[in-house]
Amino acid sequence: MTAAQYRRELHQIPELGLSLPRTQAYIRSALAGLPCQLSEPIPSAVCAYFDLGKPDTLAFRADMDALPITENAACPFPSRHAGRMHACGHDAHMGILLEFAHKIPELRLNHNILLIFQPGEETTGGAKPICDTGILARCRVSAVFGLHLWPDLPGGVIASRPGGMMCRSCEVTLEVTGRSAHVAKAEEGLDALAAAAQWYTAAMQLAAQIPEEDFHLLKFGRFTAGTVRNALAGSARVEGTLRAVQEETFRQLRAQLDALTAEVAAGSGCALKLACSEGYPAVSNDAALLARVEKIAPVARLAQPTRITEDFSWYQQSVPGVFFFLGCGPASALHSDDFDFDESVLAAGVRLWCLLAEGL
Repeated sequence: MTAAQYRRELHQIPELGLSLPRTQAYIRSALAGLPCQLSEPIPSAVCAYFDLGKPDTLAFRADMDALPITENAACPFPSRHAGRMHACGHDAHMGILLEFAHKIPELRLNHNILLIFQPGEETTGGAKPICDTGILARCRVSAVFGLHLWPDLPGGVIASRPGGMMCRSCEVTLEVTGRSAHVAKAEEGLDALAAAAQWYTAAMQLAAQIPEEDFHLLKFGRFTAGTVRNALAGSARVEGTLRAVQEETFRQLRAQLDALTAEVAAGSGCALKLACSEGYPAVSNDAALLARVEKIAPVARLAQPTRITEDFSWYQQSVPGVFFFLGCGPASALHSDDFDFDESVLAAGVRLWCLLAEGL
């Protein structure tokens, strides 16, 4: 079967997060009969290890999970699960890896091959728990590769860049506790809304002071406070995200937000609690490895990073790795309910994996 055929079948059975029983069963069935050892490092994941007796291993990863989106694309193989859709191309990523898997026995290889089918990229992140199992070390992985469909590139174009490619990220949540009072007796209260607004304004000013070339982002999408118009808010909550390509920039902003939180708490009398999730590291491509790749495969250079995040970065914390964008030409935006693409571009992804497997 081709990558497109696999993709069409997987597109119809989208599942979410870290619970992908049907997708996992499909992958295992598609790999049955190949000369590889199948394992489940974490629930719903599938790893296929082609042990060729070589001293080291190349790893290739595809994400598996879909999104909680109701499909609105006019395709003849729609989602059979209401409210779920492969709107980010993960069905395509799996299809590419499955076709590649069936070509492995025909290739002349200098390395063992490990295929990683990973759940949970869109949610809490399945990459880190897979890495934590030690499978990369057990399989002697020396390099890891991944790709993602990218509507902003011409169809079939493979692109990457050395160093920072996708942002380090975390979710930022500020909780403010004050004391509610009627506005006519405001002196008896502690205005949580005002404290949260002061913190928000100052936080945005901090982010604006970082040079744009450092490629960062601090934005907030949700601000809630109070209960009625004529009473001071007793509590407030601000939710947003912090992203940066450079770890130093990320840590600088993170430390400044901590200091700001303490400052506003002292000045307002309210209690402020700032929480930042672990998030994903930046996707940072190994420059030497990418240079080797460019000698054997056509790879365009991206002019700048993107502020989007990807948990492929966790693999790069353990071994050298390169992430690629695979152009899918004119297409709706990723995560849109009508996302679809020209399936002919999948052949470029399969070809890239074959070139790397034989050429490195």
